[in-house]
Amino acid sequence: MTALPLESPEDIGAVLRLRLAWFVHSLRDSGFKVGLAETNDALRLLHTPVMSRPGSLKSAYRSLFCGRLSDWQRFDEIFDAFWTGRGVKSAVKVTGSSMRKGTKTIRELVDAQGNRQETIAGDVERQPGEQDEDTGETPSGRREGASIAENLGQIDIRNIHDPEALEKAHELAERLARSMRVRLTRRDRQKRKGPRLDLRRTIRHSIAHGGMPIELIHKGPRARQLRLVILLDASGSMNNYTGVFTRFVHGILDNFREAEAFLFHTRLVHVSSALAERDAARALDRMGLMAQGVGGGTKIGEALADFNRFHAARVIHSRTCVMILSDGYDTGAPEVLGEEMARLRRRCRRIVWLNPLIGWEGYTPATGGMQAALPHIDLFAPAHNLDSLAALEPYLAKL
Repeated sequence: MTALPLESPEDIGAVLRLRLAWFVHSLRDSGFKVGLAETNDALRLLHTPVMSRPGSLKSAYRSLFCGRLSDWQRFDEIFDAFWTGRGVKSAVKVTGSSMRKGTKTIRELVDAQGNRQETIAGDVERQPGEQDEDTGETPSGRREGASIAENLGQIDIRNIHDPEALEKAHELAERLARSMRVRLTRRDRQKRKGPRLDLRRTIRHSIAHGGMPIELIHKGPRARQLRLVILLDASGSMNNYTGVFTRFVHGILDNFREAEAFLFHTRLVHVSSALAERDAARALDRMGLMAQGVGGGTKIGEALADFNRFHAARVIHSRTCVMILSDGYDTGAPEVLGEEMARLRRRCRRIVWLNPLIGWEGYTPATGGMQAALPHIDLFAPAHNLDSLAALEPYLAKL
């Protein structure tokens, strides 16, 4: 962005205020959490001697605007492009950076599907205000995204290319998970009745009737609430689905005590604390910092071995359903996966394996890893669209 001309000393204040507003807008577009308080503080800094020293101003703004590691990693690039003109880009909208060369963050995987629209053949970049020509051909771009958004429940997630439709799918996945969570916990509370008289609650309830125990309140052994332990495959072969699955898992874990989440590729990472963050963008950033190497290969058997050895005793009880979201492509030995699945099956109540490939025409679980795992799976179901995720609720309600 080119510098604004300063025609007179009287224009300096207005110009700097306008330029700061544009800078704050750029930070927000890039995922920074910038509010009115930070903007007012930044404006005050422009009236101090710090303004005359660009290096000091950058340090001050970095401390003011950066609240996460990902913000610190990207701030210098955005600041230099905006204020000094170095490394200028037409738009700065990055949402995460790789911790190592060749690796991706979760946030990048969430946005990867939206970026694929840039490579669709025949797309021509239009200037603002241009209209599509009436050619009789099937419209593309945002018009296609609008039609897709109307039937997101039935469309395979890998076929959603429009960024707006993809973001809508992410939101719907999280909303679906939250509604499922509420209904499942309500069912648990409704079952908490028993044959024994709860004398304390009966007496307390009778106060409203002058001490007359008109209504007897019973109690019994409390059924332990269903616990979900989710193992999410974040390998390269799952890139098309990782974004929606991550938002679905975030919706389940948000303020839900009886759920744990693990992410695996070539290793296993416990990500429950990150996904417990209410803000989805912040949760993705936190999980990306924890799970380096996302988007590479996968060793499901070794990941399950780590889970059984270090985590299973702590997170699994008699009413635990282990949910694995994976396509079943394992670069390890199938025998290892079969042994670890058998060990896991002896610990938990049910094992559900959601495989997006089941929704593909002609798919059969012919890989060695899938063949080794199938004998130990209670439910082998598709997960290629939002409707298939919603169909999971009746099964969980019966556990």
